[in-house]
Amino acid sequence: MDIAEKFLNPDYEKDIHDPFLLKDAEKAGKRIIKAIENKEKIAVYADYDADGIPGASIMNDFLTRINYKNFIVYIPHRHNEGFGLNVEAVKELADQEVKLIITIDCGITDVVAVEKANELGVDVIITDHHEPPTPLPPAFAIVDHKQSDCNYPDKNICGSGVAFKLIQAILKLNRFGLKDGHEKWLLDLVGIATLSDMVPLVGENRIFAYYGLSVLRKSPRKGLMQLLRKLKIDQRYLNEDDVAFMITPRINAASRMGLPMDAYNLLTADNDIDAHKYADLLDKINNERKGVVASLVKEVKRTLEERYGDEVPAVIVLGNPEWRPSLLGLVANTCAEEYDRPAFFWGRDGGNVIKGSCRSEGKTSVVELMRASVSETFLQFGGHKHSGGFAVSNEEIHFLEKRLNEGATLLRSQEAGFEGQKSKDDCSKIELEKIVGQIPEIDLHAEFDTSENIIDSEITLDEVDKVLFGEINRLAPFGVGNPKPIFLFRNLQPVSVRKFGKGNDHIEIVFKKKFGEKVSAIAFFGVKEKWANKILEDDYNKTAGKIDLIASIEKSMFRGRPEIRLRVVDVVAEV
Repeated sequence: MDIAEKFLNPDYEKDIHDPFLLKDAEKAGKRIIKAIENKEKIAVYADYDADGIPGASIMNDFLTRINYKNFIVYIPHRHNEGFGLNVEAVKELADQEVKLIITIDCGITDVVAVEKANELGVDVIITDHHEPPTPLPPAFAIVDHKQSDCNYPDKNICGSGVAFKLIQAILKLNRFGLKDGHEKWLLDLVGIATLSDMVPLVGENRIFAYYGLSVLRKSPRKGLMQLLRKLKIDQRYLNEDDVAFMITPRINAASRMGLPMDAYNLLTADNDIDAHKYADLLDKINNERKGVVASLVKEVKRTLEERYGDEVPAVIVLGNPEWRPSLLGLVANTCAEEYDRPAFFWGRDGGNVIKGSCRSEGKTSVVELMRASVSETFLQFGGHKHSGGFAVSNEEIHFLEKRLNEGATLLRSQEAGFEGQKSKDDCSKIELEKIVGQIPEIDLHAEFDTSENIIDSEITLDEVDKVLFGEINRLAPFGVGNPKPIFLFRNLQPVSVRKFGKGNDHIEIVFKKKFGEKVSAIAFFGVKEKWANKILEDDYNKTAGKIDLIASIEKSMFRGRPEIRLRVVDVVAEV
């Protein structure tokens, strides 16, 4: 099939891969079936984020639908236990007579914990999507497409995606009375995880996101339905932005601020009382999270100003034993964007270990930066180009800033002479010529770059209509590896500019087409942008000030009224 046709018209039956192509999927499936037949107690052990929690919910749904009740779900406390399968949790599960642990979105690096499980007579099936270490944990089975001897054709599916593939494998071996295709109703959770975990939306992930949104729009999950009502999102028109900016933060807030099981309970609620309770709780926790992060950002900015003035170093490094590591990725992201340099922040977890998060400004790989630092700097580190995590000893934390800035100098010297060289990440870009052009062949093994907003085409305001939106929307859902098309509009005269929202944080710019029809451009949290002060001046319109606008095109369904509008990426205002 022509690659463009396949991309524009996804087909679940044709484009989904055989689960048995995953190494150990059949072995794991048979062991789970044996546990079910022998009524063994199973523990589903999931990561605490918006990939692992939907994955745990997927496994819950499957076991519940086949009427298997002898299982428990365990999601570790982010602050007190940290990431992955831990020895104390294994002991606790063994004491509860668990005979089989199935990990979701974790476990691939947890050699010692798996050894303890084996010692206690508990089998472990690892399902994960992170890079495998050497040696591998001595698990009964490992289902992870990143293994070098795994021939699965798509190396980019997320943790919940792997869990879903395992369920597909089980149902190929034994359907347990479920009708063919019944597992498709789990795709709403796979879709949430795929859109949340920032994996490239190509290959099988495009299928998961595309059909996941389709199922989400009619999902009967009571907790999700209640949350969407609370957020005033019409479920029928749910899109990828609603997931990424509204649902995902509330799932993640549960582990950042409290108990990850609260998010799991929302996704698996089977009655209206629990649905309402957990929707309210997650929304409340998310608002608290925003307040704490805002306070941390203010504290960081104040410290940077006091310490460095206008000469902020090439790599920002700050920490405080009182800071909660689970929130520092959000703080690092804000500061990396605002100061245009990598940001590393650390605090102490519940075990008194110094841990932190880091974010790139879009040009520097934080993983390469950590790798370029002196070898003894980190106890552990990992991540990808744009974000990562690390642990540092009490002794080395005093040298962290110096070592990272030395690493940045080393990286710059290594990269000298290579500026402007085309990156392999360019394969992630969908080229548009006016509307829809040729879709290039996509390398599923490439590393995808989300750092730049690339202008796809220059068009006029008069070309913005529902026909153009319809053509663009054929490329949706958008995300990593399939960015929204970005357009340049030159020399536009605003009719009006206003702030709106509860805190007057957002900006609406209104323009007129040639024949008088109005078009709005929305900049959420736009008041923070550098261009905002200029166009918000009272006399800006009176002086016929014009702007160049960089924006995407979207369809708003606010209050049930369809409106084609622009989403602002950047503004260049005349001085």
